[in-house]
Amino acid sequence: MGNSFGKLFKITTFGESHGIALGVTLEGCPAGLEIDEAKIRQEMQRRKPGQSKITTQRKEEDEIEILSGIFEGKSTGTPIGIVIRNADQKSKDYSHISDKFRPSHADYTYFEKYGIRDYRGGGRSSARETAARVAAGAIAKQLLDHYGVSIQAFVSQVGDLKLEKPYQEMDLNKAEENIVRCPDPEMADQMIQLIDAVRLERDTIGGVVTCVIKNTPIGIGEPVFDRLHAELGKAMLSINAVKGFEFGSGFDGVSMRGSQHNDAFYKEEGQVKTKTNYSGGIQGGISNGQDIYFRVAFKPVATIMQDQESLNEAGETITVSGKGRHDPCVVPRAVPIVEAMAALVIADYTLLAKSNKL
Repeated sequence: MGNSFGKLFKITTFGESHGIALGVTLEGCPAGLEIDEAKIRQEMQRRKPGQSKITTQRKEEDEIEILSGIFEGKSTGTPIGIVIRNADQKSKDYSHISDKFRPSHADYTYFEKYGIRDYRGGGRSSARETAARVAAGAIAKQLLDHYGVSIQAFVSQVGDLKLEKPYQEMDLNKAEENIVRCPDPEMADQMIQLIDAVRLERDTIGGVVTCVIKNTPIGIGEPVFDRLHAELGKAMLSINAVKGFEFGSGFDGVSMRGSQHNDAFYKEEGQVKTKTNYSGGIQGGISNGQDIYFRVAFKPVATIMQDQESLNEAGETITVSGKGRHDPCVVPRAVPIVEAMAALVIADYTLLAKSNKL
């Protein structure tokens, strides 16, 4: 229950943070797609822990093992199975919370729902599960390459430090040139300093990842309940630590009038375009061919290296002491996760669109 995502291009993930391995099965990938394993490994490297001083120091190479569905470099049309083995678990770091509920973690809710929980790193509720999504998302990206679709995410805010420039005025490729993944070098330096200062205070901080999807085919998305932006919202809100999602003008749009907010149509070289894009590339839940852009808000990581008051399974007041290896800010490593989930949605809806008309 709740471990699968997608309709035609469908993934199911499995595994725990401190188990033997994580993995994903991907169904619905068309046969004959050339799969570049090096590109999958590149995406895994972008997400893996231990990248820099502002990420968790857990050391995992996140090497992939492709078990099925790919032969001689091409998809066979059968389920693709991928495994990522865990190598650097330190389960003893969590023995002190075996019967304690960490504030703002899923410990309590998992225990109430199942009557049992894997306290080693959070088990299934750990963000380590997203490694499997990134592996599948890397294949989705390769499928989208055939349609000329590009997906690029970047860190646009950490704490109160926020990029004010619109994404159109920045070279988004520069995001991969620094450890915080912000395309503005000056702001990136400030963000890194802030995250490092918070880390030294044994605390954590949140941030925002912005994602831009270009060249989406016109007409993908389904009416009413399966609108494209609703599916993107579901995808983003399924990522650990996400607390908010907005696309297009988002919440800022409420301060505008309709005469300001409406995206006027015009024609250029035979193509219909809009003079503005407050709609965020989606109208009526269906893509209109303009850039799709959205923002995803991540809360501060719940595990802090400070003592906190909480309860144990017996309902007694106790102190939870922060231990283990954790990100002081999740957004730098969340960038490839946001891209992966966006790719899975667009790939799925692109295939669905092909079945809607002759």
